[in-house]
Amino acid sequence: MAYLQATAIGHPNIALVKYWGNRDDLLRLPSNGSISMNLDGLYARTQVAFQPGLSQDTLVLNGREETGKALTRMASFLDLVRRLANTNFYAQVSSENNFPTGAGLASSAAAYAALSLAAAHALGLSLDEAELSRLARRGSGSACRSITGGFVEWLPGADDYSSFAVSIAPPTHWDLVDCIAIVEPQPKATGSTEGHRMAITSPLQSARVADAPRRLNICRKAILERDFDALAAITELDSNLMHAVMMTSSPPLFYWQPPSLHLMKEIPDWRNHGLPVCYTLDAGPNVHVLCLGDAAVQVKGRLEEYPGVFKVLTSKPGGPAYLE
Repeated sequence: MAYLQATAIGHPNIALVKYWGNRDDLLRLPSNGSISMNLDGLYARTQVAFQPGLSQDTLVLNGREETGKALTRMASFLDLVRRLANTNFYAQVSSENNFPTGAGLASSAAAYAALSLAAAHALGLSLDEAELSRLARRGSGSACRSITGGFVEWLPGADDYSSFAVSIAPPTHWDLVDCIAIVEPQPKATGSTEGHRMAITSPLQSARVADAPRRLNICRKAILERDFDALAAITELDSNLMHAVMMTSSPPLFYWQPPSLHLMKEIPDWRNHGLPVCYTLDAGPNVHVLCLGDAAVQVKGRLEEYPGVFKVLTSKPGGPAYLE
C-alpha cells in the first residue's frame, strides 16, 4: 500500500475549572482535575498521511510549513502512535483552524485531539474513547478533553493509565453559549507548555491545587443542575485563581490586555443587572463570555460594540472529535 491516511475534526474547549501545571511534564499529568465545555462550530481539521518513502515527518499548519518547536513536538507525539502501531512510517500532516491559533483559544487541544484520532485510524489502531483521550493528553494536556463531547471532566489520575477525560453531560444538556471576545488574535509570546512548567514557581499554586476538588464539585453540580449563578461564581473565581498563579510565577506571566481587564470588571455588573453572563480566560487575553442561550444575541451585540474587541465568535456546546 502506498500510504495510510485519515482526516479528523477536533473542537477546542473552554475550561470552567482550569488545568494549569503538571505533576509530570513528559506524561502531561495535571496538578489538578479540570472541567470544560467543547465549542461547537470552532474546529481544527487535521489530515495525516503515513508513507513508507518519507525520511521525516512534515507539518503544514494553516497553509504554512512548520519547522522548529511545532514540528518537533508533533513528531515526538507521532512517535508514540508509531510505537503503538509497530510501524516506522513517517507522516505528512496538514492542519487548519477556523479560529485564531496560539491565542489562548485551545487551538492545540483541537489540533491534537484531531491528530490523535486521525493518526490512530490511519494506522489501523482500534482505540476506545479513554485510550484516545490518554493518547491526546500526551500531545496537549487539554486535548484529552476534546476527544469526548459536551461537558467534560479530566480525571487527573495517578499515572498515565488513569489520567483521561470523560463526558459528564452531552452537548444538548444545557443551552449555554460562549461568546468569545477577541481582543488579540496574534499568537501569545509565552505558550501554555512553557507556562505549565512555571506554575510551580508561584507561591499561590499549592493553594490553588489544594482547593481544586472543592471547585470541581461545585462546578460539576452547577452543570448537572443547570444552575447558572453557581456556575458563574465558580468559573470566574477559578479563572482569577489561575491568572493569579501566572502573574506570581517566576518570571511572571501577564496575559491580560487592557480590554480583557475592562470586560472582567464590567461583566459581573451586567449579571447583577439581570443578564445571565460570566467570564473566563484561558492562557491568553481573549475573554470567553458564557451566557444562557436566550441572552446570546444581546451579549454578542454588547461585545461587538465594546472598545478593543476586534471580533466576537459564538459557540454552543460541541460534540466529540470525529473522523471526516
